Parts: sequence; structure tokens; C-alpha cells
Amino acid sequence: MAAFWTLLDKLSSDILRVPHTSATLPFDIYTFFVYVLPACLSFYIVAVLVILPGTRALRIALWPFVVLLAYRAAIFVDFSRKNPQQTYLNVNFALAMLCMVMRTLEWALSKGPLRRRIGPAPSALVDALDLMMNVRGVGWNWSKGLRFPPDTRPTSRLWFAIYVLFSALYHSFIRGVFHIAIQAFEPEAFTIVNGGTIFDNTLPPLIRYTRSSIISAFTAFFIYADVQNTYDICAFMGVTILQQNPAQWPPVFDEPWKSTSLHDFWGYRWHQLLRRTFVVLGGWPLMFVFGRVGYVLGTFLASGVLHNVVVAMLNGCVEWWWMLLSFGMMAIGVIIEHAFAQMTGRRVGGWIGRVWMVVWLLIWGNMMVDGHARAGFFASSNTFVTATPAKGIVEHYVTALDRWLRECAS
Repeated sequence: MAAFWTLLDKLSSDILRVPHTSATLPFDIYTFFVYVLPACLSFYIVAVLVILPGTRALRIALWPFVVLLAYRAAIFVDFSRKNPQQTYLNVNFALAMLCMVMRTLEWALSKGPLRRRIGPAPSALVDALDLMMNVRGVGWNWSKGLRFPPDTRPTSRLWFAIYVLFSALYHSFIRGVFHIAIQAFEPEAFTIVNGGTIFDNTLPPLIRYTRSSIISAFTAFFIYADVQNTYDICAFMGVTILQQNPAQWPPVFDEPWKSTSLHDFWGYRWHQLLRRTFVVLGGWPLMFVFGRVGYVLGTFLASGVLHNVVVAMLNGCVEWWWMLLSFGMMAIGVIIEHAFAQMTGRRVGGWIGRVWMVVWLLIWGNMMVDGHARAGFFASSNTFVTATPAKGIVEHYVTALDRWLRECAS
């Protein structure tokens, strides 16, 4: 009993303490109660308040505490337990804390209470839980104007759960296949935490960039499968454990390979999970200064900042401007499309629009992927075991492709 009261006294004195930056602590019961839980509770409290009327002043007053608690949790809790190949756990948690700060900032400044349109809960306490997890605002008034992909999945709770379960298994396998394929191009570099570049300077430019573009395309499919797998798991738990309506889990992607412009790709068909965060962080501030151009540029630069956090946490040696430039150029591409539409009266589309989109994505996508590769992203990513049976087959064909490209260069 004495030990319990000693622990309780230590917890109460450490809740708001900010330790030295070198004093990272492994994730355990103590760090959960002292660092993780206070941050999550502050998030929940603000979510409850933004649903209730007349709480704006209190939300604004609480937001600095949310920032402090999120910062403490992100910086000082080590989920990897000093294992470099598990660093992605720290990265994911830090990103979650960053998104939490940005969402609570929006809630703190919101003038009116947020309202739920689909399946309202009997109390604000339950609604707040849905608001915390609902990053796209499905069924909420603040997501008005956001287009969700058409849904062809089963509508009954049972068959929907079965569908997303099999989808999660399928995409976990696809994720593993593409991860193995990427590593097979550079086993000496992509399997170690120090990372390595996707550009082989021993090859002539045409072959070099063809090879790096293949790696970049594989990476895009890897990220697609990874996001889809995670979303399916969350949808399965939401529908089965929390008894949510399947309508609260619309598709996360809209067949991005069918995009016919950059606007179509980034604005609709690619996942929009962090769209609101990027808009709040960069889109709205720059829009007040530069209008629509500032909105587009600021949103993409905010995405670059977030991805730069990923790269910096994996490997601080990668240039800080690497992600900002590549994502900034995506914004320039979208702005060019808008200018074209204004001058000609026609939107970018058709097969010409698709060629334009693919070329622009590959040019600057190479830069994005190279930044992550040099940070050790491919070594840190966790491959699901379902891909193991395909490992030998995938490595054989990727190695043969790489050998053929090198023979073309000789």
C-alpha cells in the first residue's frame, strides 16, 4: 500500500513536469499515466467543450495546456525502446500529437458548437469520442463540402465487417509485397536505418531516373496499401466493437490511379485523412494574404512540414527543405492547372491530363521518396508477415528487373 501511495504522489508531481530533452523514457504504465493519458484527456475535454455552446473562451484558455501535454508526450515517450527499426512507432505517435494540437486549435477558435448529423449520441460525452476519431468529419457539420468516394461495399453491419476484414488482410499482403520489392532494389541501403538514396549515380541519367521512378511508383502503392490496411482495421473495430454505422466509414481512397489531373488526384482520389489539418495549419493562414493561390500553396506546404517531421525523426541529417520543396511543387502544379482552366475555359483532363499528372508526380515524387529513403524509412517500416511467402518470388523478379536496367546502361 505504501508503494501505491508513493507512485501516486510521484504521478501527481510529474503530470506537468517537462524533463530534459535527453531524458526519453520507455513506454510503460508510468509514462502512460504521466505523459500519454493527460494529452489524450486534454484532447477529449476540448472535444466535449466544442460540442457545447458558450465555451469558446474556455477552449482558448485550455489550448496552451493541450500544446504542452502533447509536446511532452511526443518528445519524451519512447515507443521504440531504443530499437532503431521500431522508430516508426515514435514517428506515428508524434504525428498523432501534432494533428491533435492542430485540431484542438481549430476547435478552440470555432465560434459555434459542432453538430453531428449522422447517428447523434445521447450525450456530448459520447459524441466527443466520435469527434476525436473522425478526422474527415463524416456525419458532422464541419465537413460540409467535402466529397466522399462512392461506396459499393455491403451496408449491413455483419457483411461490412467481413468485407473490411478481408480487405485489411489483402492490403496487408500487398503492402508487404511492395515493401519487399523496394528493398530488393538496394538491399544494402534500404534495409538499414541509415538509409540510402534511390538514385544510382553510376547509371546514365535516363536509366537512373527510370529506375528511381519505378521505386517511387512502388512506394506510392506501398503507402496506398498501408493506409488502406490501417483504415480497414479501424473500420472493423468501429463497426464491431463500437457498433458504429458502416456509413460512418466511407471509402478512404477513390481509385487514385484513375486520376486525370493533379487537382483530381490530390483533391479527391488520394486519401483526405489529414486534409483538414493541412488546411488549418497552412491553407487558411496563407489564404488571408494571397487568396486562392495562398490556400493551395499553404495546404501543400503544411503537408511538407508534417512529412518533414517524419524524415527528421527518422534521420536528422536529411535536409529540412527537401519535403517543403517537393510538396511545394505539387502546389505549383495545381496552380498551373487552375491558371490553364481560367485561360482556356477547360479543366485539365483526359489522357493528356493523365500524362501531365504522372510526369509531374514522378518528377517531384522522386524527390519525396528519396528524402524518406535517405532517412531510413524503408528499414523502419513494419512489413506484415503475410508477405513472407512471396518474399523469394518478389525478390527474384525485382532483381531481374534491376539487372536488366543495368544491362541497358552498359
